[in-house]
Amino acid sequence: MEYSHSDTDLIKQPIGYWSWAAHKAVVTRIRAALAGIGTTQPQWWVLAQVAAAGTVKTRDEVSRLLRGYLDAGPEAMESEIDTVIAQGWITEDAGGRLGVTAEGRAFYEKAAALQDELWTERHAGVPDEEYLTTLKVLQRFIHNTGGRAWHH
Repeated sequence: MEYSHSDTDLIKQPIGYWSWAAHKAVVTRIRAALAGIGTTQPQWWVLAQVAAAGTVKTRDEVSRLLRGYLDAGPEAMESEIDTVIAQGWITEDAGGRLGVTAEGRAFYEKAAALQDELWTERHAGVPDEEYLTTLKVLQRFIHNTGGRAWHH
């Protein structure tokens, strides 16, 4: 890979631009790949929260957890939960508890395998130590600018 600038010039580049460009590239790739198998990123989030949960989660728990993902918001997450239920991947009982269906489990396995492939693609040529440093630096930038970010 060829970098955009020399090390001397690269260190002067704006983090805002490069973090935005990385975000845009990664999210666009993930969303296109998920669309290729018939789902959206928010629907994947919902399905993964239900299918991979060690304990049963309620609609409210899933919605509260996911509404901060990429600024999805509560209305969007409620709608996505409804869509995942309508697709037959999860169920909701009278108490708001969500459960994965057999069809949902099979689709979850397919989507999780795709996510693993995408992870490998993104991390090609990036040692774990560099990835760890990158995340710590980004979190420090967030902290230093008074921002707030959280991901489970």
